[in-house]
Formats: sequence, structure tokens, C-alpha cells
Amino acid sequence: MANIKMNGIILSEHNLGDFDKMLTMLTPGIGKISCVAKGARRPSSSLLAGTQMFCFGEYLMYKGTSTYHINSVEPIEIFYNLRTDLDKLKYAVHINKIIQDVTHENQNCYNILQLLLNTLYTISETDKDLDFVLSIFKLRLLCILGFTPNIRECISCKEKENLEFFSIKDDGFKCKVCGKQDTSVLEMSESAKNAIIYTITAPAKKLYSFKIKEESLEEFKLIAKIYFNQKLEKEYKLEELF
Repeated sequence: MANIKMNGIILSEHNLGDFDKMLTMLTPGIGKISCVAKGARRPSSSLLAGTQMFCFGEYLMYKGTSTYHINSVEPIEIFYNLRTDLDKLKYAVHINKIIQDVTHENQNCYNILQLLLNTLYTISETDKDLDFVLSIFKLRLLCILGFTPNIRECISCKEKENLEFFSIKDDGFKCKVCGKQDTSVLEMSESAKNAIIYTITAPAKKLYSFKIKEESLEEFKLIAKIYFNQKLEKEYKLEELF
């Protein structure tokens, strides 16, 4: 069978037989796939490092009847710090769970994979507030999934000034007047509003390069959390790993 070379990140790994692994991998072009890595659990295996959870690499594989089979891998990034800091690992696992829920096979996942890699890198290599990073991730992911809120004007009256509320029900900003007539709105400061706008419009590589005032951080986190849960119709909670 013809070999295929592609980049991907390992989302999960499970033992298979005595020395093999069954993996779930996210790829940019064909979405989430299942892969078998034969002998990957042997200490001497060349697949050992590249088949660990959160490893991003270049994989050479072929397609079997129902799964892909990995022949070789060149690790590109293993996000080492995620494995040495329990707080960072907890958030990475939480994000990973979300990614597995929203991705499927035969799906173009380039933008989702790019977001995941940028997010894991930010968690692994910086000391940014983890809840802040998670909020940015959630809001940007919703945009990729087709739930971009209206941030240019009041979604009700088209007013472009005095946008002081975020409507969960109507998916976007509302002005001071219209917001008072909507029971689903959350009030937002100017700083929180600007954070939302930046998260939605920023280039992918600069997504996590902004700051927010401490007093506005809770507003931003609350809006991202409620809007995310409402759109995906599921409440995602951070859980302890052990």
C-alpha cells in the first residue's frame, strides 16, 4: 500500500496488545483519524517519542481497512513543559477533550489544528493566566466552528456606539438601550469588549499576544464560558487529573 506523509498531533494513546499503541491523531487535511503504531511501547522503538499524547510530528503511514498504520515519525514539538507542570497539563487535557468533541474524520481541520498548536505552545512556554488562555481558545474556536458573534454594531438597532453588553441569545454586542431589554446579556467594560474584538479578529500567530486589565478579566472569562457552553450545548468543566 502507498505510504502517506502528513503532519499531525496525538490526541490520545491507548495500549494495544503487548507492545503496540492505538492512537487518535488530528491532521490538517483529513481531520481526526485512528492510527496503529506497532511496537511503539518497546523501549528501543523509534516510534516511542513520537506517539505520546500532545506530540506534534511528521508521520509516514499507510491506510489499512479501518485505521492508519504508522511506519515512522519525525517529532516536531512535544510540549515538554506540559508533562512537568500539573496545572498546565490539566488545562491542556481539558482543551484536548474539547478538540476531540468538535473534530471528525474527513474534515478540513487546518484552522483548528493551528489554534490547538498555538494554544498548547502558549500554555507550555509562557506564564500567562491559564483561565485567560482558555477563554481566548474557546472564543476563537467558536469562530472557526461558525459561531462568530456580531461585534461591529448593536445586533438589534445597528448602533455603533455605546456597545456595553454581550447578548448570549442574539450572538453579539448590544448597545446600552437594547441591552436593557435583553435578559440574556452580560455587561462588559471597554477593556473586555476590546479583548473580545481582538480574539475574534487577530492573526492566528498573534492571538495570545495581548493583555487585559485585571478588573475586566472576569467579565471576559464569563462571557467566553457561557457563550461557548451555550453554542456547543454542553457545559465543559475543568476536572482534576487525579
